[in-house]
Amino acid sequence: MERVVGTVVRGLRGPIINRGDSIEQIVVDTVLQASEVEGFTIQDKDIVTITESIVARAQGNYATINDIAKDVEEKFGDDTIGVIFPILSRNRFAICLRGIAKGAKKVVLMLSYPSDEVGNHLVDLDLLDEKGVNPWTDVLTEQQFRDLFGHNKHPFTGVDYIDYYKSLIEEYGVECEVIFSNNPKTILDYTKSVLTCDIHTRFRTKKILKANGGEKVYSLDNILSESNNGSGFNEEYGLLGSNKATEESVKLFPRNCQPIVDKIQELLKDKTGKNVEVMVYGDGAFKDPVGKIWELADPVVSPAYTSGLEGTPNEVKLKYLADNNFADLKGEELKKAISEFIANKEGDLVGQMEAQGTTPRRLTDLIGSLSDLTSGSGDKGTPFIYIQGYFDNYTK
Repeated sequence: MERVVGTVVRGLRGPIINRGDSIEQIVVDTVLQASEVEGFTIQDKDIVTITESIVARAQGNYATINDIAKDVEEKFGDDTIGVIFPILSRNRFAICLRGIAKGAKKVVLMLSYPSDEVGNHLVDLDLLDEKGVNPWTDVLTEQQFRDLFGHNKHPFTGVDYIDYYKSLIEEYGVECEVIFSNNPKTILDYTKSVLTCDIHTRFRTKKILKANGGEKVYSLDNILSESNNGSGFNEEYGLLGSNKATEESVKLFPRNCQPIVDKIQELLKDKTGKNVEVMVYGDGAFKDPVGKIWELADPVVSPAYTSGLEGTPNEVKLKYLADNNFADLKGEELKKAISEFIANKEGDLVGQMEAQGTTPRRLTDLIGSLSDLTSGSGDKGTPFIYIQGYFDNYTK
């Protein structure tokens, strides 16, 4: 019988992961048990993905507010610290900000507007137009911002992030001044010591600051990039990708993930004889058109993956073939012509009209987004995702 199902994605339930657990063995056992219970057969080019959160939990990669504060104090001393371009998130940044504040004497908090880097809005863009405010040139004080736009709560969280972040800083008896600007150079009018908290634009921001008089310039990936008296750390990403663990600590992005995915692939090969691809994933890379949030608050979608997930899709657009190359064919004749075209397609379709409209993204970003949407961020309890048929096409 002809196959009628393409890609199949399963969220696999596993045990609650604790510090010191063998994440590799748990993943393999979970996949094998799911295969047996659900009755699917493990095949070559299947994909198993693991959320970064449970990898970090198994590693015990945690840090406290005091750990953050000590690193900040060592880097900035008694200087006024410009904390610029943070994202607006209780989960992602609030605990980090408490640690930063505890290690500071005074903070100038510079927020981008109308939204943060990942799309959380402080004010509606249309309201900027109504008030005649240009966010690319206009620098606003807290009072000016309030006079223009009042107090706005985030539509999903109900939080006024200006008040909230200011209160977190002042909780430690630290003076806090809030300003609004999208130009990194603005902060240099207040202090030459800057901690830039943006994620994907951090390299450009640091370059601009250093070229225009910044003296002590760090980004979040420089904070806890090494262990602080036994604390967790991430040598590549520091505090980037961290999440709230408790009111006093964060779980950092996992470290050294490549040996983990390679080991899982090896164990599955030993158990099944099949070559299964493996990746660790964090946030997906997609944008919510209603909430306007771009999901990717992690520094990367995938910190580690096996070699078969390298690259981008090399696909043709079926509807383009049907509407153009084979517009005069129908039924079985059309199916045969398209199947033959796919079977004989070039190894690199970049620039070819037949590939126009296919998704020009890396495989790991696509698969990570698929995994993130499947596992969710709440109580589904499926931190492992098993994907079959992802690399199949119309001819399979």
